[in-house]
Amino acid sequence: MAKVWRVAFESLPSAGATPEECAMKFPRVFPEYVPQVPQHGEKPSLYHLREADFWTCGFFPGTLYELLERTVRYPQSAVCFLGSSPQERRDQLRAMCEKWSEPLHGMASRTDTHDIGFIVMPALRKDWELFGNSRSLESIVRAANSLATRYVASAKAIRSWDLLIRKNERITDMNTNLIVIIDSLCNLDLLFYAAAHSSSRRLAEMAVAHARTLIRTHLRPEPPLPQPTFGRYNGQLYSTNHVTCIDPKTGAIKRRMTAQGYGDGSTWARGQAWAILGYAQTYSWTGDMEFLNVACGTAEYFLHRLKTHPVARDRGGGKSQYTSPPWDFDAPSESEGEEVVRDSSAAAIAANGLLVLSQALIAEGEKMLAARFFDAAVDLIRGTLDYSLARETARFHPVSGEESKEGLAVEDLVQGKRFDAILKHGTANNNENAKRRYANHGLVYGDYYLVRFGNELMRMGLV
Repeated sequence: MAKVWRVAFESLPSAGATPEECAMKFPRVFPEYVPQVPQHGEKPSLYHLREADFWTCGFFPGTLYELLERTVRYPQSAVCFLGSSPQERRDQLRAMCEKWSEPLHGMASRTDTHDIGFIVMPALRKDWELFGNSRSLESIVRAANSLATRYVASAKAIRSWDLLIRKNERITDMNTNLIVIIDSLCNLDLLFYAAAHSSSRRLAEMAVAHARTLIRTHLRPEPPLPQPTFGRYNGQLYSTNHVTCIDPKTGAIKRRMTAQGYGDGSTWARGQAWAILGYAQTYSWTGDMEFLNVACGTAEYFLHRLKTHPVARDRGGGKSQYTSPPWDFDAPSESEGEEVVRDSSAAAIAANGLLVLSQALIAEGEKMLAARFFDAAVDLIRGTLDYSLARETARFHPVSGEESKEGLAVEDLVQGKRFDAILKHGTANNNENAKRRYANHGLVYGDYYLVRFGNELMRMGLV
């Protein structure tokens, strides 16, 4: 992954950094998105970097660790970029991972965000599992206890946001409002993991309670699909709500809304994907059939909406059933001739959820349904690559002498055509009332979940 290495190397402190920062070479800012604009001349499309406390900061270090895992556990997959000395290149990649993950340890004590799972787990879990670095495990457990401070026992939910401020509304009183978002389901993995590696059952109990609360507050039962199909999940289907404001004293629902989807009653594609992955993971930790059924219901609904959406007619020339989904399944179609706004990150996240779900179903003896969701996961990634893979590719090229000590050299296959992300057509937030509205770009978490999906297939011995 030449692109990832180049971003990692070029984004470390240099010009403008303090002497101490240059000496340590730890990042001060982290990749978030790559603008998807027509390139003129030799102007490259580079990552926009965000402050270290932004919720996406853990995904780029996590991507580096996913690549490092390939060199350690699946070295045959890494030959194309390791060059003539695999051990030396592996050591270089590990050193880069350590630089990018170092700032994450200091964030483990943060209690101001529910996204601490996204921040620490992608990199530090791999560091612990690959190398037995006890410091990384300690940071994970500390982060889980930090997240636990946001649990509101009277509502049986973890506070996602302290406030919500948009162009058309302000919710700022934490005493009367508990804001919970669907994304929070994927931060529960932190609580379960820490509970399994410590003596705190309390962390897992909070995670279970939160996941169960969101079935009531964030899932919308949908009518069955016409003509039940053999091999398809024919239980209760669910669409998802992005944001729910809850009474912190009683747990009663005050209002359902969206902050990143099209409308309060629409199905935001990435939110649906978070639900698939979050509930599949929760079932894997608990064995509770309620969570497995919910994961199946959200997954089947996602696949139905994607297959029946107009984007299914434009699959980038590929033969897959599925493709990069629209950013919101209920957003109105664009004007004739305009490209549908999509979100490739939703595809990558959903595919990971479908993969986890298929493995869970195999364990339950549901081989046919497991095969359906596995095939859908692979097909979804294949279709997303057909449509959204950035054509601006890069590669490593041989270096020697002092240059090889500094880092692996990277070149664009077409000079002047550079796009730092792997996937295009990501959409962070296209809601018309968002303080910041931006769509059609590369997203760091889309790339992370894409690379992670590949690693999971390797772990299963399928590639």
